[in-house]
Amino acid sequence: MKSGNDDPRKSDGSLNNLDRRLNQTLKSVQGLLKVPGKILLSRKGAEPAAPSVSSPAVSPYRKDVDEEAGISPNVSGAASASTIKADASRSNGSDTSEGVAENERPSSSPFGHSSSSKGSSTDTSRPSTGGRATDSARVARFKKELASPAVNLDALRELAWSGVPPDMRPIVWRLLVGYAPPNADRREVVLERKRQEYIDCIPQYYDISDADRTEDERTMLRQISVDAPRTVPDVTFFQHPEMQTSLIRVLYIWAIRHPASGYVQGINDLATPFIVVFLSEYLEGDMENWDITKLTPEIVNNYEADCYWCLSKLLDGVQDHYTFAQPGIQRLVFKLKELVRRIDEPVSTHIEEQGLEFLQFAFRWFNCLLIREIPFPLVGRLWDTYLSEGDAFPEYLVYVCASFLLTWSDQLQQLDFQEMVLFIQHLPTKNWTHQELEMVLSRAFMWRVMFQQAPSHLSSG
Repeated sequence: MKSGNDDPRKSDGSLNNLDRRLNQTLKSVQGLLKVPGKILLSRKGAEPAAPSVSSPAVSPYRKDVDEEAGISPNVSGAASASTIKADASRSNGSDTSEGVAENERPSSSPFGHSSSSKGSSTDTSRPSTGGRATDSARVARFKKELASPAVNLDALRELAWSGVPPDMRPIVWRLLVGYAPPNADRREVVLERKRQEYIDCIPQYYDISDADRTEDERTMLRQISVDAPRTVPDVTFFQHPEMQTSLIRVLYIWAIRHPASGYVQGINDLATPFIVVFLSEYLEGDMENWDITKLTPEIVNNYEADCYWCLSKLLDGVQDHYTFAQPGIQRLVFKLKELVRRIDEPVSTHIEEQGLEFLQFAFRWFNCLLIREIPFPLVGRLWDTYLSEGDAFPEYLVYVCASFLLTWSDQLQQLDFQEMVLFIQHLPTKNWTHQELEMVLSRAFMWRVMFQQAPSHLSSG
């Protein structure tokens, strides 16, 4: 997901952007934790009040373990002792009236899409999108930015980081990953050319007989065909044969055109957010009721092309995550271990004493970008932030995973090795709402800001 000079931290206004985002993040977390003026970060003080989760949920992804750990932990907003004081009175010039998402369960609609007609982006009554994404003032800012002859990508990233209105996600995501150009007068021409390039690949690579494929290509196609039915198994829409054929086609063409890595299990998960977002331009209502057989071949080709190119842009930024031995992921797992040790040493020590290796659970987190760990309706909101990070995304992902793990800091310290393995494989996120996800993202952002003056903190032994 290369973005060159588009990264806001490289622009002249990077410090102002960072200050504004940090101030808003601190305000949001204060609202969640109900702690005025400070954010709790480690874990030695009294726990703040936080929403509870009723029971661990067995995800269909985690079929290698048959039973739960038998624990119903509460979701702790943040651990305590070290504190960072927030200057809540400092004006940031924008978003001052925005709240955090209501604590309501996400709907089964795709990433918060309602069944209302398209173009209702000012509708602030959709609870499943999260409070900030559909705040009327922010929607107006998105509209203004997107209507510009040349979109300011720095400003768009700053807006999108806190959530994108669902019906604006297709165009915003195309811009964030660099698939669509910021200049409005060039956008349609570029998209048409790129879509045609993908369409030309279908007869060249996909619509051929097995006799015309190499043995490696046949093996790769078989593996993709096996993985397609396993993709997001708890969402009925992805089990439709036509949807699986579409997914297989996108993944196979991507793999053929990227021989350095080829297809790696987990990439199938990464295509799903793009599929849902780009199909939402053509299909309305509950995703479970979508029927892509009603789409014309031209529309199918267009949405597949958009998925293909955006997936390519995303994976370009994390290419060594999927090359032989996946060294990029192994490097991030090591950084996660170091970060957890520095943020919450008691948890780190307990995990080490029990003999649990971070690679045993965090590899999947980095491989699938946490898609398998949270309810699918929340994935769109998560990816709003991911795609807004640009080149800094891999670094930020380490902080997100640390924040995610330490949500259950106290519970983990009460478990032995076997219980911990079961618990982490079946994390109780089934009933998560945007509120819990916002907490994870906000903590991750604050920790990154705190450590940014110590650039070696993730590389020391």
